[in-house]
Amino acid sequence: MHMLQKLEPGVVSGLAAALSGAAQTPLSRRFVLAAMGGAGIGLVLGLRPEMAHAAPAGADTAGQAFNPFVRIAPDGTVTVIVKHLDKGQGIATGLATLAADEMDADWSKVTTQFAPADAKTYGNALFGGAQGTGGSTSIAASYTVYRNAGAAARAMLVAAAARQWGVDPSTVKVSNGVVSAGSRSAGFGALAEAAAKEQVPAEPKLKEVSAFTLIGKEGVHRVDNVAKTTGARIYTQDLKLPDMLVAVVAHPPRFGATPKSFDATAAKAVKGVKDVVMVPQGVAVLATTTHAAIKGRDALKVDWDESKAETRSTADILADYRGALTKPGLPVEAHGDVEAALKAPGVKLVEAEFEFPYLAHAPMEPMNAAAQVKDGAVTIWTGCQFPSADLPNAARTAGVTPDKVEIHTLWAGGSFGRRALASSDFVVEAVAIAKAHGKGVPVKLVWTREDDMKSGYYRPVYVHKVRAAVDASGKPVAWHHHVVGQSILAGTFFEQVMVKNGVDETSIEGTHGAYDIPNMKVELTTMKAGVPVLWWRSVGHTHTAYAVEVMMDQLARAAEQDPVAFRLAHATDERLKAVIRLAADKAGWGTPLPAGRTRGIAAHKSFNTYVAEVAEISLADSGVKVERVVAAVDCGVVVNPDVVRAQIEGGIGFGLGAALHDAITLDKGAVEQANFDTYAPLRMSEMPKVEVHLVASAAAPTGVGEPGVPPLAPAVANAVLAATGRPVHRLPFAGQAFKPA
Repeated sequence: MHMLQKLEPGVVSGLAAALSGAAQTPLSRRFVLAAMGGAGIGLVLGLRPEMAHAAPAGADTAGQAFNPFVRIAPDGTVTVIVKHLDKGQGIATGLATLAADEMDADWSKVTTQFAPADAKTYGNALFGGAQGTGGSTSIAASYTVYRNAGAAARAMLVAAAARQWGVDPSTVKVSNGVVSAGSRSAGFGALAEAAAKEQVPAEPKLKEVSAFTLIGKEGVHRVDNVAKTTGARIYTQDLKLPDMLVAVVAHPPRFGATPKSFDATAAKAVKGVKDVVMVPQGVAVLATTTHAAIKGRDALKVDWDESKAETRSTADILADYRGALTKPGLPVEAHGDVEAALKAPGVKLVEAEFEFPYLAHAPMEPMNAAAQVKDGAVTIWTGCQFPSADLPNAARTAGVTPDKVEIHTLWAGGSFGRRALASSDFVVEAVAIAKAHGKGVPVKLVWTREDDMKSGYYRPVYVHKVRAAVDASGKPVAWHHHVVGQSILAGTFFEQVMVKNGVDETSIEGTHGAYDIPNMKVELTTMKAGVPVLWWRSVGHTHTAYAVEVMMDQLARAAEQDPVAFRLAHATDERLKAVIRLAADKAGWGTPLPAGRTRGIAAHKSFNTYVAEVAEISLADSGVKVERVVAAVDCGVVVNPDVVRAQIEGGIGFGLGAALHDAITLDKGAVEQANFDTYAPLRMSEMPKVEVHLVASAAAPTGVGEPGVPPLAPAVANAVLAATGRPVHRLPFAGQAFKPA
């Protein structure tokens, strides 16, 4: 998600002010979170003494609350309250690790629980204080918070033991969940009640890095491993509540259409169907089972108003976008004299137009939420990624005040940005259906894969045009980059605070600054389309990194230089250079490869994390086969090496699937793809061998959920260039012929 690192302080304070006035202002002005990620602000929430003993509202209060983040039960179980949604990225493990290490807890007795919707207590400092997950910010925003929470709990345990045993606190030791002094010892559980009454230290002493026992160590298992392996972990799709009905919705076939009327006669004749209601999003069928609800929806007859619908096909949209490339865009960055440098004697000019399709998020668990509207209150069960949006949106939909809404956050089976949007679309839809039904029973909304594919939100279509040049010595001297695409922020509160002079930063992030080029011009043209768009894992970097890194290989060829040496000669950041060197070294760059194989490299900084990837490929009649990917990552302090590697590996697989064959296309406004047969995620047979190498660092931790994605596609494309001599300027690779040179 998008980074806040370039926002001015006034913008951040404006976001916080808007958040604090949320209850009094219109919803569109209340929503002050979503994709702002990054760690550039450096703002962290401390442990506030006034809430130090508060147990989370609506939480299971078994055990003693030491602060909003740590509880200890009589049996010694340590529960860490996780303020960010874990949707597979391992953040529950990461945050628990931070607290447990500072506590010197027994890791086998550490468990987690999601925090309730409470932005004052569980806000994300990098989202201006709003409560939400995204932008690869969870560890960056919470590193100090959870270490402080754990250190405070440890200090309170020590104080309680010292008081009971009549010893000096300095003689008390803590190790693996046991507090001891001389011959006396006690487990956390035995001391919990007394310790929770101790004074909360205002500034608890944190460990030195050398004293870490969990942070950065290999072999620290994930807290969700067992429950996920055995199937005990409950997701929204697994939820069963007393008297609960299941709802599915007939959405319009074209974006922007609305239901005019419907005939539910046949739908209501389906066994198990209990009601059919119209909501703003479409027509909902409620039934006792998912199967009955789907059969009922299939039997519905709906008359749609398409007067305001998007009716263009993909080819029409792309033609409009390409036409915009011929006209000046809004200035993003300009220094030097680009036109003069491009036309200077002796320079070698390289030009390219790039094309990127709409992309679906396609998480393994499609959108779903359960809602109950009863007695003037709303209860919601869902994988809630942005409580600070979902709560007020639900309140407005139900016609109640925000304090009457309670959200139970469940584990989520993926998101990649899809569960995090200003409109809270599927949560609002669930609440609207429950309210329209009017019986006060829980209603679980289920989106099928087809619903999510055809009626969801998408990574926008983009086209780029880049003109660049190297001089006679092989130095890059000019770069003109024009980006054309749809704004993700338009129509949301962020348009007021994050779109500056008409420029949506999410459209152009990553286009400039990585390399030393004396004459540069970047411009943006924002287009309008009726297709709903949203951040998609690594947001603008998904396309900007591709255009930049493919052009860098083309410039290296024009300069007759090795692509790695060319990058190292002109990269502006030593940390970027370091990951380039590491990836190249571990991949054996420059050493002979088996016949028919070539390598390509790409490097990119996103969300303040540096990643370089080397892709080793072979070509066949069926297309590109990626055999091996070697990644080097600098994300500052590594909290859990295995989780970091897993996220980079997952990002590589995610990015590779999109690069090889994914695209959402429109036929007269209707999405043509419906399921994984027509929009295929990466198959196991396509997954390359992946090696991830982590840079040892004492720098502040940064995110890893997204940065593994941007370098993958250009690294593969550059390997194709090495094999064929022809650059790849259009994604996906599917349908393009690649023959060895």
